[in-house]
Amino acid sequence: MGLNKVKLKRMEMNLTQLELAKEVRVTRQTIGLIESNNYNPSLKLCINICRSLNATLDELFWEENYVD
Repeated sequence: MGLNKVKLKRMEMNLTQLELAKEVRVTRQTIGLIESNNYNPSLKLCINICRSLNATLDELFWEENYVD
């Protein structure tokens, strides 16, 4: 599995996990868990992350070929 889309976009925008976390009002640890695919964020948090990273929900959170 490649890099998480949130992490890639955050890095493209030269933001640290802490900077993004402050912007969306969560802890740095929460951003780390999202980026490591160990946390399922709420829709509200996903939208806030997308707004902060100038991206759409599809761009950051849609998973092709998802199998549960």
